[in-house]
Amino acid sequence: MHGSLTAAILVLALGPGTAAAQETNLLALGDGALPVVEPASYGGDWRPVDLIDESPRSGWASPKGKVANAVFVFELPMPGTPGRFEFDTASIDGDGRGAKDVLVEVSAVSKEAGFEPVLKASLADRKDGQAFPASKKVEGRFVRLTIANNHGDAEYTELMGFRGFGTRGAAPQASQVVGTFETNYSPFHLRQQGTAISGCYEHDEGLFTGTVEGRVAKLTWTQSGGTKRGPAVFVFAPDGKSFRGSWWYDTDKAKAPDGDWTGTRSSTDVGGCPHWSGSVGGQLRKELAATGRARLYGILFDTDSARLKTESIGTLDEVARLLSAEPSWSLLIEGHTDSTSTVAHNQALSEQRASSVKDYLAGKGVAASRLSTAGFGSSRPVADNATELGRAQNRRVELVKK
Repeated sequence: MHGSLTAAILVLALGPGTAAAQETNLLALGDGALPVVEPASYGGDWRPVDLIDESPRSGWASPKGKVANAVFVFELPMPGTPGRFEFDTASIDGDGRGAKDVLVEVSAVSKEAGFEPVLKASLADRKDGQAFPASKKVEGRFVRLTIANNHGDAEYTELMGFRGFGTRGAAPQASQVVGTFETNYSPFHLRQQGTAISGCYEHDEGLFTGTVEGRVAKLTWTQSGGTKRGPAVFVFAPDGKSFRGSWWYDTDKAKAPDGDWTGTRSSTDVGGCPHWSGSVGGQLRKELAATGRARLYGILFDTDSARLKTESIGTLDEVARLLSAEPSWSLLIEGHTDSTSTVAHNQALSEQRASSVKDYLAGKGVAASRLSTAGFGSSRPVADNATELGRAQNRRVELVKK
């Protein structure tokens, strides 16, 4: 399964180029949406979670003979208001198996109650990207999908993709993600500092690095000293004591996740692993010393702005302490964005945000002569801009030791 980046990178959640430039897929697994009510399924690679992996080639299938009235409920990581929905059926396994009559409802109350209908539609048997506007705008945390029937097959009903595009509110903050978590894989040791998260697990030199925003952690896991790697998403309970998530192997492209990770905190003591430095700053120092380049997650900005969010200060303070401890180091701060806005806008924003990082570090006592900046906009993606998770990885700043 999982491996450490050969080069770490200071990643700022640079955000979309403009607030309204692109709708958000509220039902993206890679952005923290999860199924919380699941109908029976064929199993294997035909799971309810595969409906929201942003790939039209993987999806859900009913058990043999149970072709009617399948009900799903998906929980959003924060309240959202869907304005349109999309469905994929082109890659179903046989004619007549595609989901036909569907009902979509939204609730702000719970996974069981408070639902208001926002879409009734009939789908084509084999067609991707079938788009329908919502009949009304309802804000909620829960989206219920009911598949009433299919196009005539007596054995299976299948749906390959389900997306809901719209706007959403601010991320609700979870408690601090700190401690040792017993998981379905091995114990995870996690430390949150500001909006950055760092940690390890006790198999094959496993490491985590990433960003926590609200209850959602977007991570990169690595193993075998960096030869194995991939992205992961954890959605934490409001009290921070448990999480549910998914991981992918060596890809950020739209595809079904390679596995699930679930965990419950067993101790507030972080603990550690021999191959982990134990902190965000310590791991940054280790990577810069070894490779001359480092990726640090957890620096957030206001939307379409170079203004640092206050929750990012703790992460930048880690960088300032590192530079104080290494007075001979000089750094180039490189800004990068996703491809959401125009090339020119992204270029300017990446330059401005890199400069904001420099200004903050200088204000903490780091000599400005030790810091330089460059902006690259969206010209150097490290992940797939077609997915929510990929765009999050592309919004970054890379630190290069000169």
